[in-house]
Amino acid sequence: MSGRLIYLMGPSGSGKDSLLHAARERLAERGCVIARRVITRSAEAVGEDAIGVAPAEFEQQEAAGAFVLSWRANGLAYGIPRQIDDWLAAGQDVLVNGSRGHLAQARQRYPELLAILLQVDEAALRQRLQARGRESAEQIEARLARSRELQPLPRPSGERAGERGEAESQWLLNNSGPLEQTVTQLLQLLSDPRACA
Repeated sequence: MSGRLIYLMGPSGSGKDSLLHAARERLAERGCVIARRVITRSAEAVGEDAIGVAPAEFEQQEAAGAFVLSWRANGLAYGIPRQIDDWLAAGQDVLVNGSRGHLAQARQRYPELLAILLQVDEAALRQRLQARGRESAEQIEARLARSRELQPLPRPSGERAGERGEAESQWLLNNSGPLEQTVTQLLQLLSDPRACA
């Protein structure tokens, strides 16, 4: 029996890294592995537990077929290692930190993936981006603009897009409140039979 790919998305600053860190042990108890992305960003950068590589090395790995998924966004390159296919084949669920802009390509490779969009209100998002100090004011505004472009129509938290006519479903989690509340919602969603359909 193959595992399930859980494709977590959300704008930079929405709290994906914090959510994954907070939920890691409880996900592991459920047999879910969190994949480490390869990113063209310094390994010393604050935030995600990722593998930082130089752009040239990323290009070489990508050309060699090291990634099952890869994309570019916000001036960086991102790759999901091929190892996740082994985990899925072994029956483990795998959670990846994905890209909203790459969801269609991810669905082509993994048609049964569970897409989860982490949302946060724009004021909180701007504040989080400023607080982490990685980018200039112009870069932050560019990220916010990209987030608005990729934002689906508003729906209640936990409602699946696709229940109102969209062809491809995704589940929404609001992370504007306490982190522990979002962790609880994530775990509940992964146990929801509707999310497995």
